[in-house]
Amino acid sequence: MSKEQTLKQVPKDWKLVMDDDTIQRTVSRLSYEIVEQDRKLNRLAIVGIRTGGEFLGRRIQSRIQEIEGVEIPFGVIDITLYRDDLSQSLAQPTLKGTDLPFPISGARIVLVDDVAYTGRTVRAALDAIIDFGRPAHVELAVLVDRGHRELPIRPDYVGKNLPTQKADFIRVRLSEMGYQDGVYMTKRG
Repeated sequence: MSKEQTLKQVPKDWKLVMDDDTIQRTVSRLSYEIVEQDRKLNRLAIVGIRTGGEFLGRRIQSRIQEIEGVEIPFGVIDITLYRDDLSQSLAQPTLKGTDLPFPISGARIVLVDDVAYTGRTVRAALDAIIDFGRPAHVELAVLVDRGHRELPIRPDYVGKNLPTQKADFIRVRLSEMGYQDGVYMTKRG
């Protein structure tokens, strides 16, 4: 059986908006932009927001290390307990854990997420990070910005601005999840 046959498939009615080559180029471009923002990489750390941001953050970290030839600390943050809709959920939250194996205080943190939408996920991630220390600077990198912000949070690095309707869903599927890389648009319901 070939690799393509073992990959999970997305529903046929999902519209592809970024293919695997586009995602790879976008991760590379975002990595260069992060490096160009501040060439002093000694305080830089990449933090992925679980789950999609974790995989993209790891790719960005790897690409920056490849470009610059230096080790860049990497961590992941679980925002489950910081969500502002936690009390509205009937289900018991599943914690996947936070892993920040470097000092937060004084660091230049680049938070990475797959899709920027209302800003609530990023707000929760900021709250979580502050519980571990006081970074010198926090920036945000996203693969897709779909708009519809509810909080005054704007990404510093954007892979693709994708105008959407509120009824649209943006689904990011990555090889780390068992799919061929792709970003898809679908309707709710």
